[in-house]
Amino acid sequence: MVAFAILIFLFLGSVEGFSMKSQPCTYDLSRMCKPALATAALSTLSFLLGAVTSVVSGFLGMKIATYANARTTLEARKGVGKAFITAFRSGAVMGFLLAANGLLVLYIAINVFKLYYGDDWGGLFEAITGYGLGGSSMALFGRVGGGIYTKAADVGADLVGKVERNIPEDDPRNPAVIADNVGDNVGDIAGMGSDLFGSYAESSCAALVVASISSFGMNHELTPMLYPLIISSVGIIVCLITTLFATDFFEIKAVDEIEPSLKRQLIISTVLMTIGIGVVSWIALPPSFTIYNFGDQKLVKNWQLFLCVAVGLWAGLIIGFVTEYYTSNAYSPVQDVADSCRTGAATNVIFGLALGYKSCIIPIFAIAISIFVSFSFAAMYGIAVAALGMLSTIATGLAIDAYGPISDNAGGIAEMAGMSHRIRERTDALDAAGNTTAAIGKGFAIGSAALVSLALFGAFVSRAAISTVDVLTPKVFIGLLVGAMLPYWFSAMTMKSVGSAALKMVEEVRRQFNTIPGLMEGTSKPDYATCVKISTDASIKEMIPPGALVMLTPLIVGIFFGVETLSGVLAGSLVSGVQIAISASNTGGAWDNAKKYIEAAASDHARALGPKGSDPHKAAVIGDTIGDPLKDTSGPSLNILIKLMAVESLVFAPFFATHGGLLFKIF
Repeated sequence: MVAFAILIFLFLGSVEGFSMKSQPCTYDLSRMCKPALATAALSTLSFLLGAVTSVVSGFLGMKIATYANARTTLEARKGVGKAFITAFRSGAVMGFLLAANGLLVLYIAINVFKLYYGDDWGGLFEAITGYGLGGSSMALFGRVGGGIYTKAADVGADLVGKVERNIPEDDPRNPAVIADNVGDNVGDIAGMGSDLFGSYAESSCAALVVASISSFGMNHELTPMLYPLIISSVGIIVCLITTLFATDFFEIKAVDEIEPSLKRQLIISTVLMTIGIGVVSWIALPPSFTIYNFGDQKLVKNWQLFLCVAVGLWAGLIIGFVTEYYTSNAYSPVQDVADSCRTGAATNVIFGLALGYKSCIIPIFAIAISIFVSFSFAAMYGIAVAALGMLSTIATGLAIDAYGPISDNAGGIAEMAGMSHRIRERTDALDAAGNTTAAIGKGFAIGSAALVSLALFGAFVSRAAISTVDVLTPKVFIGLLVGAMLPYWFSAMTMKSVGSAALKMVEEVRRQFNTIPGLMEGTSKPDYATCVKISTDASIKEMIPPGALVMLTPLIVGIFFGVETLSGVLAGSLVSGVQIAISASNTGGAWDNAKKYIEAAASDHARALGPKGSDPHKAAVIGDTIGDPLKDTSGPSLNILIKLMAVESLVFAPFFATHGGLLFKIF
């Protein structure tokens, strides 16, 4: 954080040679605006604010989750309904904390900066963009580091414990079991929390930057200007009401009611939110206004802006349900993957990969339609508010998402504490539903990342004063090629990191089983601490290269090749990153649930493939192990890659526009 904060200050301060004189405004040369040095200092401050808020969000999420998982285990003694309410409410606490933190800090920052900037809204919101960069840069390390931590432990525990030694999942005899349970909190709670907070901060910043150079900014109308924040505020109220439907209005009495109840949350929050947005758009926005559209001002009506937010909101729901269809074992795609285990691990892997590739089709169309509709109505501002629409029910989304790892760990605690088999069955039922909902959460995160990145890309193009991005110019085309390659490079790094950390873990677990007398009999305890240390060291060391790749690429391209090439890199990474992220997340989720489908043995088909320890089950475990780094490390980290590069380019746009393209200036 400190190193990057210094970079921001030096680069942005050098735009006007560290001068303290007022400058003519970029969009209205007749007026004077605040000096570039002030914007550099305040951008650095808002970067630190965003980074600290992101870290605090992750920390609080982990604290809540670790309190909640033991309570969920204890409640499971009374029945599945009580355990569900405890896990869900705990997830909701995290969701509301995160949504509220992001909104509150951003609102306070805007009002404090306004005291200095006064009427210069362009400068004010340019300084605020640092907030999104701070949120995302911390999320990158949370997601990548957390993903490496959790998967090294998970793969190590599964391969030796389940496949080689035939002991149950989370058995206290397994040396990697503690590291595995800690990892769920690090990767799925802290990482997911920081990631969605980053998305929220960036889409708000992108919308505010585009609006500040439109009629809202020119006429200094504060309420319409803060429309993006009003959407999020309504979202929090809507999610509060929605939560009551899961815990108070309908009580869960049987296992098969869990997943429908969680899906109902998504539908109820989307319907209520549509009504909420309609009301606030009518109250907060003037009947018609202009929006900045690459050099022109485009006339927009308030109902058109309402439709932009609504299309993002409903596209999110569609992506959520498509993800669920491809990753839940209640439907044929996952059952087909499970069935393919009859002929071994190879066919399981082939079926799983095919499913992942196929699952990209509908989400991409949903994103494409929402981009077309929102851009037609309100240019880049429309895309930014569509992204906010998708994220407006973030509190419910996070509640559903955090519920998964809390239930998973509740099962681990039940197993390690030697509680009855009945309790473990209840927590497993909660966890199976949580697995699908975690995949839905990742689908939301990836879909919103695509819209957010495009909105940031638009803001970057306006800030860097590029009139058009022409794909046929060599400068832009080489950028496109390199940008499309970056998600592959990044995935290779993260997958290899998980592989090498898992290798060490497997060797350590094997060593302990072979050398500690009485470990398999349960008469002596394994050395948990060494396994925790392997995961911790690997995640801290291995997250630096992928993090550096993402953070340094826009700087190197912008400085040496200029803004046109950088615009190509951003477009390329957005287009290929979204596809890889969706297919990786869904493939991993499908393999995981195919394994759970065989283990649960809830249907005749599943029983024919089982029981645990049979050859089809072993093939399913291998598929799940390959899918783990795909769904929990590479896939979810890619959405941060595309957002972070876009927001970083936006923050540094004035510097690149002034001093960038060194190589082309030399030749």
